[in-house]
Amino acid sequence: MFRGTLVTIELTVLGLAVGLIVAVPVSFSQIYGNRAARLLSSFYEKILRSIPLLVLLMLIFYGLPEIGIRLDPFLACVLGLGLRSSAYQSQIFRGAILSVGKGQTLAAMSIGMTKIQIFRYIVFPQALRFSIAPWTNELTIVLKDSSMAYALGVVELLRQGSYIISTTYEPMVIFITCAVIYLIMTLLANRVMMFLERKLQVPGFEIKEVSR
Repeated sequence: MFRGTLVTIELTVLGLAVGLIVAVPVSFSQIYGNRAARLLSSFYEKILRSIPLLVLLMLIFYGLPEIGIRLDPFLACVLGLGLRSSAYQSQIFRGAILSVGKGQTLAAMSIGMTKIQIFRYIVFPQALRFSIAPWTNELTIVLKDSSMAYALGVVELLRQGSYIISTTYEPMVIFITCAVIYLIMTLLANRVMMFLERKLQVPGFEIKEVSR
């Protein structure tokens, strides 16, 4: 079980990392981009949110080889988890960016800062802090969705449990053990994120109402 749990954690961390890397420019484009960039980023986000994760994994693993791209099952799962998570994370960051008071942006513009500088030094650091709470939910979802890697043969927690069942013939005990491990990981992740949120909290800079 320990090895499968480690693979589940790896899938979750790498999937979230890929999602984060893609989500930030997508959310930036949706807010600050021109009409074409906004349309393209919105189209990307809606498409990825509409496709079930299992279908996306199948498309990546079985579809990409037809155009000459063949991925290892583990990498295919990381990519699938990351792309789908990026669509949801983009909306988390979009909401967080819009939560930063407009007065701060206007003040920064009045002292001659460019849009890029305003985003980098004023908006983005605050948006990251505002996004911790909703991002915790996304972390939990990706952690549980990592069990879909079972379908591509990745030996994560659930598949490791299936292997054990094939030798012990005790499915109830093993599946309950898997469920308890998922529960423990979810609770620990939430505790860590709550601690991080409290540590980064700045009095007077609470989340403002989202407005455009």
